[in-house]
Amino acid sequence: MNTAHLNTAGTGRMPAAVRSVLADATARDDLYGPYDLEEHLGAVLHTEVYERLGALLGVPAAHTALFTGAAPAFEFLVSRLALTPGDRIWTTPYEGVAHLTTLYALRDRTHCTVEVVPLRADGDLDLEWMSAHLDEDVALVSVAHVAGTLGTVSPVEAVGRLLAGHRARYAVDASHSVGRLPVDAAAIGCDLLTADGWRFLRGPDSIGFAYAAPTLRTGLTGYAPQAPHPAAVAALNAALAHDAAAARLPRRDLTPELRAVLERTPGIELLTRGAEPVAPSAELPAAGAEPAGPGAGPAGPGREQSGILAFRHADLPAAPIRRGLARRGVVVWKTVAQETPLHLPGRGVTTALRASVHYDNTPEDIDRFDHALQEVLQELREELRAREQSSPVRVLAPAASGSAAPRQAGPARTPARRGHLTLLAGAAG
Repeated sequence: MNTAHLNTAGTGRMPAAVRSVLADATARDDLYGPYDLEEHLGAVLHTEVYERLGALLGVPAAHTALFTGAAPAFEFLVSRLALTPGDRIWTTPYEGVAHLTTLYALRDRTHCTVEVVPLRADGDLDLEWMSAHLDEDVALVSVAHVAGTLGTVSPVEAVGRLLAGHRARYAVDASHSVGRLPVDAAAIGCDLLTADGWRFLRGPDSIGFAYAAPTLRTGLTGYAPQAPHPAAVAALNAALAHDAAAARLPRRDLTPELRAVLERTPGIELLTRGAEPVAPSAELPAAGAEPAGPGAGPAGPGREQSGILAFRHADLPAAPIRRGLARRGVVVWKTVAQETPLHLPGRGVTTALRASVHYDNTPEDIDRFDHALQEVLQELREELRAREQSSPVRVLAPAASGSAAPRQAGPARTPARRGHLTLLAGAAG
């Protein structure tokens, strides 16, 4: 069945040419083994894919490297930094849980401090706060180019200009921007840029890449990251070629049409109001911990968003909505609070749905989503009403004289609940 794929921010649909390369390379590996495959792919594995990465990121090909994903690349290159107890790390409320795990492990190893850059009222990073608090104790600044929850685009080039001339290493997560927005690591001025290959680039699973400045790579002699499978490298190479060709064609952004569907659907709340501003010293919440208390006021989604909209229903949980859409051939993502622990939990958001559009989507995909969403919500509302009407309420006879005190009638009906907090990052209902 053809689907309306509105989850490119999670996993992009591989173009036919990319899927064919992956299938052919996998079949050859199965028939002849890895040595033959590596010999067959020769120039692709050792030269061509790096040249394409360099062209994509605006950096020399020799300064790029392949990993099994953005998170392993970040962990490999950041975890070995030689920090001291007096050093400070800056992150943002939009940081994903995998990167945060690496940052807090680095803090625990080196006894440095992790601080969270606050948001302005509109949801953008507070550059004035950064400028006022920047000194030579700031050793690392980590920023997500596009937030995986709300699609907020952070001003990464402005941050780079702010940090220029200071000792701080600058890391940018471009997992949700490469393939959709122009990404120029040289213009950003970062020391490290990491990204996954399977989102808006529409490459295969289990492959990512990084740009690392020579000064960052100096201390890594003798360390080797886990290499992605050669078949995945060949498919990523094909995806990069496809993306470069597609970038020269006219593109239509369907985000406004997607937003219009969500805004006119009764009961749907767009999470265009983000989490409460997070205090600069905020810590990563423990599993099961209560969300942080409210801050000075709610933050918006940022002045610029890119292709990602998160939403939820006032009365219906996210998981059955996602499943109902999937049965109708519409693919969206269920996002959970712990995917961005410093962002959504501050507002009490536990689960939500995320729809994302790319340039391979069509207006027909948006129409299909619209019709499917209305059907699913109607179906779930009817099921909810039926359950409420059929809930048994037993009326007990008066107790006999001398007997124990009467019990409460039950079971009583309980109000519908939004659902539970899923603690596994990336879990889908």
